[in-house]
Amino acid sequence: MSSDSVLYSPYTLPCGVTVRNRVVKAAMEENMSSLGNVPGEALFSLYRYWAHGSLGMIITGNVMVDKEAMTGPGGVALDKNTDLAPFIKWAKIMKSNGALAIMQINHPGRQVFKAMQSKAIAPSAVPIDMGKHSKLFAQPREMTCQDIHHVCKRFLETAKQAENAGFDGIEIHAAHGYLLTQFLSPLTNQRQDEWGGSIINRARLLINIVSQIRAVCANNFIVMVKLNSADFQKNGFSFEDTCEVVNRLEALGVDVIELSGGSYEAPAMQGQTKDNTTLASEAYFLEFAKVLESKTDIPLMTTGGIKRAEIAERVIQQGCALVGLASALAITPDLVKKWQKQWSYSGSIPHCRWRDKSLASLANMSMVRRQLRRLGNNLTTLRDPSPLWSLVLDTLHRRKMTKRDVGSINTKRP
Repeated sequence: MSSDSVLYSPYTLPCGVTVRNRVVKAAMEENMSSLGNVPGEALFSLYRYWAHGSLGMIITGNVMVDKEAMTGPGGVALDKNTDLAPFIKWAKIMKSNGALAIMQINHPGRQVFKAMQSKAIAPSAVPIDMGKHSKLFAQPREMTCQDIHHVCKRFLETAKQAENAGFDGIEIHAAHGYLLTQFLSPLTNQRQDEWGGSIINRARLLINIVSQIRAVCANNFIVMVKLNSADFQKNGFSFEDTCEVVNRLEALGVDVIELSGGSYEAPAMQGQTKDNTTLASEAYFLEFAKVLESKTDIPLMTTGGIKRAEIAERVIQQGCALVGLASALAITPDLVKKWQKQWSYSGSIPHCRWRDKSLASLANMSMVRRQLRRLGNNLTTLRDPSPLWSLVLDTLHRRKMTKRDVGSINTKRP
């Protein structure tokens, strides 16, 4: 390979900030926070590996905008009253070798595990349908207009706090079935007011959030949006909807659209769909990105199953500004460095082939999180972890974190 690949060329974003190369560590859910839902030594150790991995940009895992609405245990949350010291240290670690530090900010909406005892809200009171596994999730209540404005305010406050902590920008998570996705999708948004119905109404919350963040943060503060290419469920959020939303976001000065897809119900981000759409074995959403690239001037990034340099390079050559790696960097955090030495080196992404697709999806996430915890403990990763043992270990870890987090919440409640 080598150093003359387009992967290693710099790129200047619309806000004027230059990314030193095109390879991005995309977000993964870690469930590794310290007490109080803030980053601590485990996350600091984990992100040091990526900071030394020759990446252009590092995006954090989910940082929730409301401590009382956590998708799962051990998550990170940041609001206007949170002590910024651990977040300042986190940003410094990410930026210590030249990568840009981006905080992904999010609200789970209805995607809340029942055991968390968190509030589950949604545009409409439509519960998650994962068959026999549905009982793991809380029953959501329909949001009032006051709830919606409150959520918008929380996104704004978290973005400003991220800027104060030294992050170079934020990524608003509007994919994978979380709250903003729930507003975008007609499957979960059945409202009859100004927040539902047409795609413009369904996108209103996302557009409001982006507009307000752009208004209060510095001009060179990076604003990214992670967006589904589709729901990959019948009668769901479509690619045509995506194009319309991107058209609206372009007028607001968004710096990057990261194109992904799916949700807990249809985990297209793991290569699985529910509407018979066939995804590529690597770079799942590249075909969508190629079409979208001709319709917008916003720089695009796509993530999904990428583990080889030639595929990453193809993503850039076919029109994306940036390419995201996720699960492959959980196994091999210095994968980009390995490509610089051996272009043909292939990373590894664990994949469970159990018949129960929902359970297999949980096992896939468990195998990845197991590797993240090993890196957080400065242990070597496992290239071929057992899905069953990983699921068992992850379940035990999540129970421990749930007990800690729920105990902390109950202590603070009057």
